[in-house]
Amino acid sequence: MAKKSRTRQRQQAPRAEGEVGPRQPCPCGSGRRYKNCHGSADGVPAYVARPFEGLPSECDVVALRELVPAATAPITVTGTDRSVTLCTLLPMAAPAMVRDTGEVWLGLQVQHGFGDPSRDLAAVLEHALAVADEGGTGIVGLTDPPGPGHRLQDLVTSKTLEVTVHDGFGFWVADADEDAATLAALEQANAAANPSARLTSVEAAYWTDVGTKEHLRWVMPEPEGPLLDALARLHAAGHDRLVDDSRLVGMFRAHGLLVPVWDLPVGTGAEALEEPAAAFATALRDALADDSDLTQEQRAARAGLANRQVTLRS
Repeated sequence: MAKKSRTRQRQQAPRAEGEVGPRQPCPCGSGRRYKNCHGSADGVPAYVARPFEGLPSECDVVALRELVPAATAPITVTGTDRSVTLCTLLPMAAPAMVRDTGEVWLGLQVQHGFGDPSRDLAAVLEHALAVADEGGTGIVGLTDPPGPGHRLQDLVTSKTLEVTVHDGFGFWVADADEDAATLAALEQANAAANPSARLTSVEAAYWTDVGTKEHLRWVMPEPEGPLLDALARLHAAGHDRLVDDSRLVGMFRAHGLLVPVWDLPVGTGAEALEEPAAAFATALRDALADDSDLTQEQRAARAGLANRQVTLRS
């Protein structure tokens, strides 16, 4: 009897869309089941599903952390007039660097993770600023969980991000001496960086060329459920093609946001996407405003899109 009751309870309380089940892999990337990691009650820091919510240009921050090889964006930080720059990747995946000029570079693509990337970044930034204020230089990072404290949203005072996408990692050495070791590391990093560009007609949409094909990856801020409905409406109507022979192939889920991905023919380039992307953004706004029930065809399209989601490690 008890077993049937438990089964009935599970059937009556389905998980919310995007919610992690106890036996599924933990989204933090540890490789453990969620119930044995951030879903446990043993003191593991709480996993934050949307850590950059409320941060200026949240979608671009997610893109720079997960999708874009080489890009920078200056930020202003409360309590200091020191120059601080967000960087996709720093040499040796360093969390932060205090440069000889006293500038602070904060790396977004790092190896450590303690449940809340925003808290981790804030702790590294505060440490780097303290090192800079004491006249120190070099790499700054975390070796232990940062514990309670500020999050990046508490420190950044910029209203928007001015993102610059670079052809490679030459910005590492733009104003530094280029010794043999540095040049070798730079050459290796550049070899792994696919050409990328940020569209100017819409927010947080990034074109990239991976050699055999091109992609557009577009980080969107809308809640997952309504966004999937809207994308399904456009997909079922055949209105989700950006250029000839392009197609919406699926999406990532990264830091609580959906990132639709289009396959593009080789040779498309970023410029050819500007007008179609702007037109799609308008169509998407209209679809988001449509609160009518999905048709059978649209429900099928929605199911297909939902089945082609991949959650990136946060």
